[in-house]
Amino acid sequence: MTMIDLTAPGIEPVTLNEVRAHLRLDGQDEDALLAALITVAREHIERETGLCLIARPFRLCLDAWPEDSILTIAKGPVRQVTAVTVYDGEGNQEAVSLAGHLLDGEARPARLWLKAVPQPGRMLNGIEVDFIAGYGESGADVPETLKRAMLLHVAAMFATRGVVAADAQPAVVPPGYDRLIAPFCRRRL
Repeated sequence: MTMIDLTAPGIEPVTLNEVRAHLRLDGQDEDALLAALITVAREHIERETGLCLIARPFRLCLDAWPEDSILTIAKGPVRQVTAVTVYDGEGNQEAVSLAGHLLDGEARPARLWLKAVPQPGRMLNGIEVDFIAGYGESGADVPETLKRAMLLHVAAMFATRGVVAADAQPAVVPPGYDRLIAPFCRRRL
């Protein structure tokens, strides 16, 4: 199972103004660094939680259909399934009808059931599921708790900016960060 992020988000869940206010910075001298740290903080929280904060397209590649016919999608929340494609042994693609499909996009992991599916002929990645995941199109759609965790994380990385380069972040996770994101994390046994 391979998950491909097809497009980077057009915006970040927290703005430069929100970060500057949180850090009590008056000028814009550090904006390039802050923008990079915001991206690092979002990427980190998305890895830790399995969530997508800002809506964007993804592709899930599978080798075979699940035995119970319910496909699970680890990245969420899933807003919409846009296409399902199956490849035969020669690499020819066949679009799978989405008519009558059932999607539980808020479940963790999200679940998708399709009425009729052809079997893939390609041994590896013979099935592609394109979908949109994320809370919404803007930072206003993202839960405030996750945005607060991002602000704390950006502040901690900003405080260590002379010690750890921006491209080596996240080297620091602030106290309380884990408690903020814990309700959003999927725990495995």
